[in-house]
Amino acid sequence: MTEPGAWEPKPVDTSGVRLGPDLLALVERLAENAHDHWGMRRLAEGWRPGPSRDDALRTHPLLVPYADLPESEKDYDRELAVETIKVVLGLGYRIVGPPSQE
Repeated sequence: MTEPGAWEPKPVDTSGVRLGPDLLALVERLAENAHDHWGMRRLAEGWRPGPSRDDALRTHPLLVPYADLPESEKDYDRELAVETIKVVLGLGYRIVGPPSQE
């Protein structure tokens, strides 16, 4: 076990990775999916929507559809999505869009 305070996070360096505009729709979909996944887990654990977070009562004000979240919360999910895509690209993988529907 690591000593308390001794852990040094070492994420993949994505400072040189830039996302093109073609990935913006993917970022938003991944952000929404991350929120939905979080909400699904919370609801399965017995949490319910409520006016404030209360661990004892298991209520949380963010147990709402993604579209109803404040922009600050959407931004949190978007940052996670952007960083995930950057890691994928930074590790040398390619992201190919869906086939065109022509």
